[in-house]
Amino acid sequence: MRAERVKLPPARLAAFLAKPDAAIRAVLIYGADAGLVRERADRLALAVAGDIKDAFRVSDLAATALVADPARLNDEAAAMSLTGGRRLVRVREAGDGAGALFERFLADPPPGDSMVVVEGGELAARSSLRRAFESAGNAAAVACYADDRRALEELAREVLGGRGIAIAGDALAYLGERLGGDRMLSRRELEKLALFVGDGGKAGLAEAEAVIGDSAQLSLDDVVFAAADGDAPALERALGRALQEGEMPVSVLRALMRHFQRLHLAQARLQSGMNEEEMLRSLRPPLFFKLHDRFRRQLRLWPERRARQALEVLLQAEINAKRTGPPAEAVCRDALLRIARGASARR
Repeated sequence: MRAERVKLPPARLAAFLAKPDAAIRAVLIYGADAGLVRERADRLALAVAGDIKDAFRVSDLAATALVADPARLNDEAAAMSLTGGRRLVRVREAGDGAGALFERFLADPPPGDSMVVVEGGELAARSSLRRAFESAGNAAAVACYADDRRALEELAREVLGGRGIAIAGDALAYLGERLGGDRMLSRRELEKLALFVGDGGKAGLAEAEAVIGDSAQLSLDDVVFAAADGDAPALERALGRALQEGEMPVSVLRALMRHFQRLHLAQARLQSGMNEEEMLRSLRPPLFFKLHDRFRRQLRLWPERRARQALEVLLQAEINAKRTGPPAEAVCRDALLRIARGASARR
């Protein structure tokens, strides 16, 4: 009788990555955030093998090599560790081309306690690779979604707190807004901030702006403001650069959604009696001062009704980007160009 499939709710994930069950023979770690996929795969590999560079216990393979030679997966998983301990097989860049291979492997794994850790990209709900892992009782699948603001704030506390650095509330909010898209890039930005502040110091808004402001979010700011300005040529350049630098299409869509939500909030505050300067000072996290004039112009381009329509377009685009069909990048570009054309028509 087939064993019941393994479920890993978020509350249990950290414990599993630190001490995986010996009965689990393979884990698929996949998602749009390539940095988070790699970070979790490294953490799991370290828990299994102790040293992820130990050539006697760790075999590191590309998925294409296994698809070309299907018997190799069983051979690697059946091999004994020459130095003792649990053996680890890492498989990189797996996609649906390896779905049938892993379905067969999980149905009849070789004897022993070796573990196979598979890294994949963004996989649709109907993916054959996901289905192989999600339906097996001796495997687990871990999804890695782009960090939301709360996850980014928790990451900032982890990285800075580990160096004894206190962080001010407005700086934490700023980091939650400016970081994102790729966990490894976010972690590197926070490590730069920690070096800038120094062990045992305090990271305030000024320190966060000095280190993060001109790097992690700059390309996304270019995309967001070009789209809302209605500048299609600038949008094409900025979007191409952002995607080339590793931003995920869904992260780009969410950045523009946050921008339109901020425009909506700003309009509500102006209607409540605030003047423009008070409204701009009240925004949290703070808006970069060089963008103030463009933000004011966009308030006139996007009254409440049209801003709400733009949010609907972006929300539908995010849903479509997660489905099978047109590539997520094409869905993202089409939605942003629709918004840019709408703004251009009102200029």
